[in-house]
Amino acid sequence: MCNWSSPQSTARPTHEAPEVLEHFLQPGEVVFGGRQLRLRTLLGSCVALVLWHPQRLLGGMCHYMLPGRHTSRPGRPDGRYATEALALLLTFIRQSGTRPEQFTVSVFGGGDMFPSVRRQGGVGIGELNVHAARRFIQANGLRCEVYHVGGQGYRSLVFDVASGRLQLNHTDSTPVQVGPLRSRTR
Repeated sequence: MCNWSSPQSTARPTHEAPEVLEHFLQPGEVVFGGRQLRLRTLLGSCVALVLWHPQRLLGGMCHYMLPGRHTSRPGRPDGRYATEALALLLTFIRQSGTRPEQFTVSVFGGGDMFPSVRRQGGVGIGELNVHAARRFIQANGLRCEVYHVGGQGYRSLVFDVASGRLQLNHTDSTPVQVGPLRSRTR
């Protein structure tokens, strides 16, 4: 298992199957590994991008908080920022001897947790995070299979690398985008 941004891994064997390692991703973490992993996270305005290789049973998830840094800092990448978290996922993919286009891509989160707080132009941080995922997917020639973004409330996400199964619970019934991730024309 490749784990980034977490000084101590919280991966632990489960009681239901000793070969399954559960890992709860905190904001800023990037995790990639094999079939033994089951990844969980909780999302508000943050976004989780999930990659899965159905033949090799490899997969990963990042949980980023912001689209990018306002200033560049040399040194260790920071998974709290989309640009750096997504670059780390690509690094893990290449280290595994696979190519990004062999993976299915899913995107979750980007909720409007603070409807009264808007950036210039009326765009909230959740929407900016979703735009960062779209840019990454398009720039790398990937195709998003599943997404559940926007709306209000939080999401609980579980990803089982062995099966590719995604389990999502969303607390709010406000409209969300569900389907292929495409750029919207404004």
